[in-house]
Amino acid sequence: MQSKLTVFFEEPFWVGIFERSDGKHYSVAKVTFGAEPSDAQIEAFILKHYNTLPFTRALKAPIKHSADNPKRRQREARKALETPFRGTKAQQALQQEYEQNKAARKQRAKARKDAEKEKKFTLKQEKKKQKHKGH
Repeated sequence: MQSKLTVFFEEPFWVGIFERSDGKHYSVAKVTFGAEPSDAQIEAFILKHYNTLPFTRALKAPIKHSADNPKRRQREARKALETPFRGTKAQQALQQEYEQNKAARKQRAKARKDAEKEKKFTLKQEKKKQKHKGH
């Protein structure tokens, strides 16, 4: 199991993206901090809230393994710090989860609306029959 936390400033708040992956699955959770969190605050947050983070569904994604060479790892870490955060894989996972939730929400709303429409229609038909019987 491998976990990664990236904290960055996304106007107007500080945001943390938690990424976790084992050999086959990858999932992401996004947390919004208010002000810039200190290292101690981040550590306390992880210890207290990590188990309750809203991770996305597990995605099947190949995980890139870094070389065991410590100098290469150091260069990659320095390069990652110098380049601005993009988090494309994490952001794509979050966006995909958002789109799935949106589609499910639309489907539920449409079903509810159709049921209400059908109910109104049957009520109207019953009312018509009652009026017709009276004459």
